[in-house]
Amino acid sequence: MSSTDISVKIYKRHDDATGSHSFKDLGTMLDLVLDFQFQQRKQLLNQFEYPMTLTFVQLLSISVYSIPLLRTVVNSSNNNHVATIPDSLYWKIIVPLAVGKFLASVSSHVSIWKVTVSYAHTVKATMPLFTVVLTRVLFNERHSTQVYASLVPIITGVCIATVTELSFNTTGLITALLATCGFSLQNIFSKRVLRQTNAHQFYLLALLARLSLLMFTPFWLLIDVRSMFYHSFENTNVESVICLLVLDGFLNFVQNIFAFTILNLVSPLTYAVANATKRIFIITLSILLLRNPVSYANALGITIALGGVFAYNRAKVVEKRGKTYLPVYNSGGKHNDVI
Repeated sequence: MSSTDISVKIYKRHDDATGSHSFKDLGTMLDLVLDFQFQQRKQLLNQFEYPMTLTFVQLLSISVYSIPLLRTVVNSSNNNHVATIPDSLYWKIIVPLAVGKFLASVSSHVSIWKVTVSYAHTVKATMPLFTVVLTRVLFNERHSTQVYASLVPIITGVCIATVTELSFNTTGLITALLATCGFSLQNIFSKRVLRQTNAHQFYLLALLARLSLLMFTPFWLLIDVRSMFYHSFENTNVESVICLLVLDGFLNFVQNIFAFTILNLVSPLTYAVANATKRIFIITLSILLLRNPVSYANALGITIALGGVFAYNRAKVVEKRGKTYLPVYNSGGKHNDVI
């Protein structure tokens, strides 16, 4: 089943309430963006070995492109609640979220730079493991035996893929794990902010990007910019690198728009299902299009890990049946569904 098929099923519950475009179209567009983005990002990092600069460009792009987007949102509807995140949440949630955003982004770019795309995203398939552990530690959330059992094939598959990875790199493995942990925390707390406040999802995205950019810029100047002064770019196609940086910044902005829109529309469970399907889509295309070397044992590890992800999602469906949930609100503040 493709990510588009899952997207259609998810969105059918919200279509009448939100009045948005078909989720099938959204899923198709997201697939195309991801397909093109991970190909050109790997190409860019192979030519331009400065992952922090890539993160800087992405944060800057979101900050700039979100200005006309927010104006459109405010002017096109009665979204008077766009900027209503309470001050009490800034230091408690928003600032840590912003720090986590740029740290996770840098780690993700380093992992894609150091190892193959297929292996990096196989490691990122451990996100359910991080989600379970983090929610248990932070919120004392308990899970069923089925959920814990589903983590076994995920860990097993990633271990097999790691041992048999032809282009294994320790830095790539560690940064992929750090990125997964960071994105897990970002998803958990972003959802809590959207639940607890009436803030528009695009406002939250823009706010996190701007705070991240503000805090990240000094590190970028001290590390990447200073290093560039001593680096010779004689063998680098500078025009190509600049074009790829600008393109990646725009594609990252579009990807974040899709991600925060889905995050606002659906429950954490359905978001996890869509994320797992996206992971399979990226791994498959990276093997087919980028010609990543994959052994039979490595392919077995990838398959086991992804099978564990689906087992986890199925276990969460069973676990959540019969429970009472909080309401989800759309961008207009109206009740959509339960989570």
